[in-house]
Amino acid sequence: MRKLIFVGFIALGGLVGLFSAVMDGWGLRVVMICIGVLFGTAIGGALTRIGGGRRNLKQEPDPIPGMGVTSEDLAANYWRDKGHPPFMKPPENEVSPTMSGRHDDVG
Repeated sequence: MRKLIFVGFIALGGLVGLFSAVMDGWGLRVVMICIGVLFGTAIGGALTRIGGGRRNLKQEPDPIPGMGVTSEDLAANYWRDKGHPPFMKPPENEVSPTMSGRHDDVG
């Protein structure tokens, strides 16, 4: 039944295109029929939901508890990780006195 409605919209779009250019030449009629079929296909497909892939058939698996990515794990380790997700913490010390090139502080 859905396919019959879909084909009906395609035919209706072609007829609208034909009747919109009924007094013009055959070249323009063919172009208008093609445009009408294009719009009829889009409208018919949207209304009958033909061609719109199936969504949410397969849910993504839940993260493994205890691996540090669930909200419970992030909340439990908030103070240790200082609010950063695991393996994404910035380094603790950016520059030490020996790395900065200044050796006057070092004995």
